[in-house]
Amino acid sequence: IKRNRQSKVRHDRNKAVRSELKTRYKTVVTATEAGDAEAAAEATRTAQRRIDQAAASGLIHKNTAARRKSRLARRMNDLQQ
Repeated sequence: IKRNRQSKVRHDRNKAVRSELKTRYKTVVTATEAGDAEAAAEATRTAQRRIDQAAASGLIHKNTAARRKSRLARRMNDLQQ
């Protein structure tokens, strides 16, 4: 019974973090598509930080985190050029 309670709490927390990661990613995408370099840079920093935290806690695999961060960085580089 306790294990089920713990599982539910962790499931809800993980779901919230995954949702936040998607939201942060979308924020970067919309900022880069709008051409707002300053907002995109801030959003990228925040997104990369949250991705690192999710990988450190084991929510996502470290290679997945690296791939996502790389894609965000590539978007930023394309915007700056």
